[in-house]
Amino acid sequence: MSNTSTISESVFNFSAGPAAIPRPVLKRAQDELLNWNGQGTSVMEVSHRGKPFMAVAQKAEADLRKLMKVPDNYKVLFLQGGGRGQFFSVPMNLAKRGDLSQHLVSGQWSQIAVAEAEKYMTAEVLAKTQTKDDKLWVPTQEHWEINPKAAYFHYCPNETVDGIEINWVPKSDSVPIVADMSSNILSKSVDVSDFGIIYAGAQKNIGPSGLAVVIVREDLIGLARPDTPAVFDYQQQANNDSMYNTPPTFAWYLAGLVFEWLLEQGGVDAISKVNAQKAALLYDCIDSSDFYSNKVCDENRSKMNVCFQLADNRLDAAFLEQSEKAGLLALKGHRFVGGMRASIYNAMPLEGVKALVDFMQEFERTQA
Repeated sequence: MSNTSTISESVFNFSAGPAAIPRPVLKRAQDELLNWNGQGTSVMEVSHRGKPFMAVAQKAEADLRKLMKVPDNYKVLFLQGGGRGQFFSVPMNLAKRGDLSQHLVSGQWSQIAVAEAEKYMTAEVLAKTQTKDDKLWVPTQEHWEINPKAAYFHYCPNETVDGIEINWVPKSDSVPIVADMSSNILSKSVDVSDFGIIYAGAQKNIGPSGLAVVIVREDLIGLARPDTPAVFDYQQQANNDSMYNTPPTFAWYLAGLVFEWLLEQGGVDAISKVNAQKAALLYDCIDSSDFYSNKVCDENRSKMNVCFQLADNRLDAAFLEQSEKAGLLALKGHRFVGGMRASIYNAMPLEGVKALVDFMQEFERTQA
């Protein structure tokens, strides 16, 4: 087997998800793979109910609670099914609150959540992303109103396909706010108490795909439809510490390592400052040139997924080919949008964005 460590150190992975995992985390997992915790086995081979893994699970939850300042009246669940699993789990678990869900649709993922909710209740779209001054824009709450009889209100604060982020939190006195934070959880501070439920697929800012983290207020547990599968019933999972069924132990372990890494970086506030630097550097490069463009209003530009287009899309293939040779991977835009997309989640170092900007400027110079 060839030694790829030298190559990997010079590569920056801009994949939208499954996305890059911090290299120190991967190196630690590599070191522990064959003999984890002095057990003589990998973490994948031990019982999820044994004391060694139970300690991993408890520490991961405690670290996440510390990172996000999760209040005591919220449960933290580590579940299977990723973000899509929560598209149907949320309506099934909140069904007893009413037969209406309301939605803000800012992109593909929040639209899919509507389609899943429609299987269990009336799902009403209050507003959708619009075009404003030839840019994509998300209508603010002054343009729509949440029905106080709704079971919940759902939105996605960061949409990866178009690179749209909502930097404000919808307000409601009585209706639980449900947020799909799959692509921006832990990227900046949020007040968990503003939400009834926060959920996130792990594969962007937490760890490997397949795992979902659900932070749910306790008064919203125990409201599930009778036909809710037990493994997706928040009450069942909360009663069993997310171990009603065998959990994805390796993903949970890696998520815990990512939480430790984040704490070592100074926590969410510290990583948020780095994320702001990365996004500003990349958007400044795009805005300072006629060669590149971004189609999102400034107020809705994502700090996690920076989408951009070349003025001449006939150069797209050359851009992708040359960027990959330069060690800048997975820059191709979503198939529904085209162009380019640089996903710069927590694991992407500032050096990676600087390398991308240098490449973009040199590519423009050689093609102009």
